[in-house]
Amino acid sequence: QVQLVESGGGLVQPGGSLRLSCAVSGIIVSSYNIYWYRQAPGKERELVATYTSGGSTYYADSVKGRFTISRDNAKNAAYLQMNILKPEDTAVYFCNGRRALLNRNYWGQGTQVTVSA
Repeated sequence: QVQLVESGGGLVQPGGSLRLSCAVSGIIVSSYNIYWYRQAPGKERELVATYTSGGSTYYADSVKGRFTISRDNAKNAAYLQMNILKPEDTAVYFCNGRRALLNRNYWGQGTQVTVSA
């Protein structure tokens, strides 16, 4: 059974930092592209960051320079380090593992991030 379990969300003041974790089981994280998405109330799900199986990273313009996606093969996990958080970063953050050639697409349950004074 494949599971992606996010953790690390919470309430933080503007300018603060959070580190989200995505614990992966049932698949080998290094064989998949890993994505972090977010969805704010009333808005569509938005792609925030990508870590490809080949080790390349990509970021949405809105988070470039503030967020860092990473992967730990030994722990079979992925992370999203979020710095200089802004109120507009408030959303539920989801971890997604995808391997298009095998038509595999797995989602975590999400973790809430709230940026507020």
